[in-house]
Amino acid sequence: MSMHYFANPTHFTRLAGRIQQWAGGLAAGLLIAGLYLALVVAPADYQQGETVRIMFVHVPSAWMALFCYSFLAVASAVALIWKHPLADMAAKASAPIGAGFTFLALVTGSLWGKPMWGTWWVWDARLTSVLILFFLYLGYMALWQAIEDSQKAAKAAAVLALVGAVNVPIIKFSVDWWNTLHQPASVLRMDGPAIHPSMLWPLLVMALAFKAYFVTLLLARMRMELNLRRIRALRLADRTS
Repeated sequence: MSMHYFANPTHFTRLAGRIQQWAGGLAAGLLIAGLYLALVVAPADYQQGETVRIMFVHVPSAWMALFCYSFLAVASAVALIWKHPLADMAAKASAPIGAGFTFLALVTGSLWGKPMWGTWWVWDARLTSVLILFFLYLGYMALWQAIEDSQKAAKAAAVLALVGAVNVPIIKFSVDWWNTLHQPASVLRMDGPAIHPSMLWPLLVMALAFKAYFVTLLLARMRMELNLRRIRALRLADRTS
């Protein structure tokens, strides 16, 4: 079954509805399990104390901020190169979700930074590049709103998404390339995670919960966009008839 099969709105809507139900249930179950493991089972850190529990929301949010933008950039590339009718819709639908995760990462990072660093914010490489990522999301969404022609808006937004993709590796490797207050990677490392399993497993469960939540919202927003386009098409047909 080729990807062109899902270019048919009816086929996509039918499959997306089924996946959305399963993804929503999975997200709810994983979130409950993850919060229980993070808040009850996981021990307090010997240095950071109970404040370390912010990590179980902050880190998955930061991962999802990068994942959502990578997804947005790939979908934009597919829309520009192969003109797949659902690609620009997927990119457009993912932007507000990614912006939400990025905002959550910035807020929880600030809450975590105050007791650890003694300040709410520092202009180091990691924090600044994540803030730029948030502005890229806002700029992408603003282009869709500012340009009335949907095809021109999709093309302009896709170009911005691809140009902004250069920020993703900068965020990932900023703690290695520059001297920053932000700690280096402790999970995604070549030599294996540098975090105890009692904290690693709750973190991974929360990350999976956020990923399932992303799928749920993405499909819901895409189905909503398809319905809005059908309504606009029907209204246009009524005016011309």
